[in-house]
Amino acid sequence: MAKKGQTFSTYTEGIKREVVRLKLEEGWTYRQLRERFGIKSDAQIAEWVKKVQNKESFDDQRGQWNKKHFNSLEEENAYLKAQVDYLKKRNPNLHGKEWS
Repeated sequence: MAKKGQTFSTYTEGIKREVVRLKLEEGWTYRQLRERFGIKSDAQIAEWVKKVQNKESFDDQRGQWNKKHFNSLEEENAYLKAQVDYLKKRNPNLHGKEWS
């Protein structure tokens, strides 16, 4: 989990590909790669290598799992209203009703 005030480094796709190439083709160690490119962890490099080997994209997927795309604001509002109604039914105490 990220800590308050923590900053994250971002790397271009070109740097990622060069790091993976040096690791796989030229046998650079994780330490050499970290020092040369300022990468904070071996795990980050290993993740990039894994993505290349699995022919996956380097695109950042954080937060993408729950995104919905709507054709109109009305459609989005109806979806959100249905979510709220569902939660109210599941948890009556969340919208002010007292337990009897």
